[in-house]
Amino acid sequence: MIKGIGHAAYTVQDMEKSLHFYCDVLGFKKMFELNRPENGEPWIVYLKVQEGQFIELFYGGSKNVSIDKDTIGYSHLCLEVENIHEIADHIKSHGLTLDVEPKQGVDLNYQCWVKDPDGNRIEFMQMNPESPQMTLK
Repeated sequence: MIKGIGHAAYTVQDMEKSLHFYCDVLGFKKMFELNRPENGEPWIVYLKVQEGQFIELFYGGSKNVSIDKDTIGYSHLCLEVENIHEIADHIKSHGLTLDVEPKQGVDLNYQCWVKDPDGNRIEFMQMNPESPQMTLK
């Protein structure tokens, strides 16, 4: 029935800052933009993560980031990477600060964390062949 995750969607406060972060820093590609059918105003920007996987950015959001960690619902986006130190260095080379430096988690996978311009938490994970995610199939 379920084939995979098609997209993660975020309502963003500043589209240009978000596009810079997701495209220029993380390397995703802006694929297309949809306008609202009722008035033609900008509505959604689609970013390609890889074949069949997208991030949708919606215009016009506001959020109280001071309560983010206690919000019920969305927690974070996890992106799998080949090399945790490489992505950490890449993010820092763009002047961003990691919330969590690379470390090994309880599941044996390596992880580091950053927030996007709207305060959404993003985890980067380097899979360990010994982790439960890789051994329990």
